[in-house]
Amino acid sequence: MSIKRLSGTTPSRRFASALVKTEITTNKPEKGLIRILSKQSGRDNRGHVSMRHQGGREKRFMRVIDWKRDKKNIKGVVVSIEYDPNRNVSIALIVYKNGAKAYILAPEGLIVDSEVLASVDAEAKVGCCLPLAKIPVGFFVHNVELTPGRGGKFARSAGTSVQLMAKEGDFAILKMPSSEIRKISLNCWATIGVLSNADHRNVILGKAGRSRHLGVRPTVRGMAMNPVDHPHGGGEGRSKSGSHPVTPWGKCCKGMRTRKKKDFAIIRRRKS
Repeated sequence: MSIKRLSGTTPSRRFASALVKTEITTNKPEKGLIRILSKQSGRDNRGHVSMRHQGGREKRFMRVIDWKRDKKNIKGVVVSIEYDPNRNVSIALIVYKNGAKAYILAPEGLIVDSEVLASVDAEAKVGCCLPLAKIPVGFFVHNVELTPGRGGKFARSAGTSVQLMAKEGDFAILKMPSSEIRKISLNCWATIGVLSNADHRNVILGKAGRSRHLGVRPTVRGMAMNPVDHPHGGGEGRSKSGSHPVTPWGKCCKGMRTRKKKDFAIIRRRKS
């Protein structure tokens, strides 16, 4: 995909840009693979706001993605590349030899009529899914499992990938998109390739309305609030009273470690 500048017919569109979805082949999702996506608006079962800055958005369906690639040893063919409103990466509709259909994340280079396979004996090519033990060192993969059989957890957003650095004993050494290096069991499965739509991060929305259509509500600075609403609020001028940046609930929000205990699988953290 490439990025185009929108015509500056209004001040809000003067700097806006959008993706040119040349690889998208159809706009109609597979009916058997969609679910109704209710509007939660960032609230829990009591109606209280549990996630700020969420609400509104356009109506849309949830596409059911096959994270586990559970149709093993059955060849499939890509019949379409589709847009998914729930994620920033394109998805591919796979039709298998037995008639089953499934959605997978579309990596770069995967086109219509490409054949994919999830098998221990599969060829290490784009779109195929294999255990890490069968993937050559140096390859880039995505949708990587953390625990065997639990489905992909790592590298699932646009333009991301994980590099297989080495194999030691029963573990594979992986370099994550955050530059963290960690060990994962060789029995975990992963899909070959780098995910598509890497230009997604360079899109400029241009106006608040496009954010609201995506379900993003406005963010108010803590310094603009009253002391009862935020630790940064109040004062006769703009001041945090010399304190460190904190969340509305008083927790440090810049540079504070969030992992509670040391993980033996992490060889090098993203912040060394």
